[in-house]
Amino acid sequence: MSADKRIPVTEETRRELHELKEPGQTYDELLQELARQRRRRDLERRFRELEDADGDELTSLSDV
Repeated sequence: MSADKRIPVTEETRRELHELKEPGQTYDELLQELARQRRRRDLERRFRELEDADGDELTSLSDV
C-alpha cells in the first residue's frame, strides 16, 4: 500500500539528503537505506555491549 506523505524538513536537511541520494534513487529508497543502516548500527552496538558485558551477567547456553 502506497501513501504519499509529506515530511517537513529544513532546507539544510533537504540539501544533505539530496547530496546523499544516488542518481535515479528516490527519496523513499534513500530513507529506507538510511533506516536499515541505523538499525544495523544499533544492532551491532548491542552485540558489542553484550560481548563486553561481564560473563556473570549472562546465562550460559548449557543452562538454558
